[in-house]
Amino acid sequence: MPPKVFTVSEINSEISNALKKPNLLNCWITGEISNYKNHIPSGHWYFTLKDQNAALRGVMFRTQTVNVAFKPQNGMKVIVRGSIRLYQKDGSIQIYAEEIHPSGLGALYLAFEQLKQSLAQEGLFLPEKKRPIPKYPARVAIVTSPTGAALKDILNVAQRRNPCVSLIVIPSAVQGEAAPKEIAQGIVMANRYGNIDLIIVGRGGGSLEELWAFNTEEVARAIASSNIPVVSAVGHEIDYTISDLVADLRAPTPSAAAELVIPILADLKAGVHYLEDRLSLQIRTILEKKKRKVEELRSSSVLARPTWRLEQSRQELDSVSGRLQEGITGFINDRSGILKLASAKLDLLSPLQTLSRGYSLAYDSQGKVIRSVGQVKKKEELRLRIRDGTVECEVRNVSTD
Repeated sequence: MPPKVFTVSEINSEISNALKKPNLLNCWITGEISNYKNHIPSGHWYFTLKDQNAALRGVMFRTQTVNVAFKPQNGMKVIVRGSIRLYQKDGSIQIYAEEIHPSGLGALYLAFEQLKQSLAQEGLFLPEKKRPIPKYPARVAIVTSPTGAALKDILNVAQRRNPCVSLIVIPSAVQGEAAPKEIAQGIVMANRYGNIDLIIVGRGGGSLEELWAFNTEEVARAIASSNIPVVSAVGHEIDYTISDLVADLRAPTPSAAAELVIPILADLKAGVHYLEDRLSLQIRTILEKKKRKVEELRSSSVLARPTWRLEQSRQELDSVSGRLQEGITGFINDRSGILKLASAKLDLLSPLQTLSRGYSLAYDSQGKVIRSVGQVKKKEELRLRIRDGTVECEVRNVSTD
């Protein structure tokens, strides 16, 4: 029987099927990065993983690279999780990376510095970005491990300083792979909880690896996006994290965070008493001023002799009334004299006054005044108006002067 001859596509397909073993579809590989290339247009990363004896090509697509907290560099030792598959176009076997993490302490410091520089360029550390810490918080959310020493320290300090402050514990992992997501979700939950004045995010000290969750971009952006002021309380004095830089206030320890943000109840009471004393003093001062004013009014002439003021007003009213009456009478008399004079002048011009001196007015049959003999005809009937009546007459003759 002749041997089976495969085409290139067929043999690549056989190889691809052979690689679909469960242990190759989700495996972890450690190695050193070489030939690293960031394909700017697409955002994909292309690289080679190598050790002393072998090399393996790798690719990480943009959907995964955006979640990486550091920038890979040639020579960096990393741990990569992904699936081993065949790239049939050129027949090469490569790892399709899902996760990539620095391997070793030096790589962690490098990742820390890279993320720090990136966030600083975005302005996330600027002082003007910091939200003011409330002076008298009533409700404080704590995002931390429910079993860790950090929570116990915060609760002890809060109980000692001010047991009236309400503390809401939002449980979260503080180290390990799940920690960044849980811490970020805890911050979001605190913002949705309602009536929270302040958020404390933190844990006790530890190694760089143990504190790494607080150096991740996911936690940093959750802090930056919070509408509520955030206090970062990570480590024991010397530890400094990305969350410390982004937060509105950095406390060196969880205990110090509680000391910084929770006011002492006794101090608050003393402040209230001081304000009460000041308010009482101001009230007494105002009352004394009003009392003196009342005494001044009581001793004034107006209140001492109220009828005298009334009589004085009445006299002033009578005086004004008399002057007004005199003015009206004078005005009427003046106008009466003027009216009589005008009446006399009218009488002189009146036709009736002329008739009383022996004159008469002649009217024709149509009632028109006869002003000339030319208006009169012989035998025409006329009406004469004299002082005390009228006379009907007939014209016998008409002659001119």
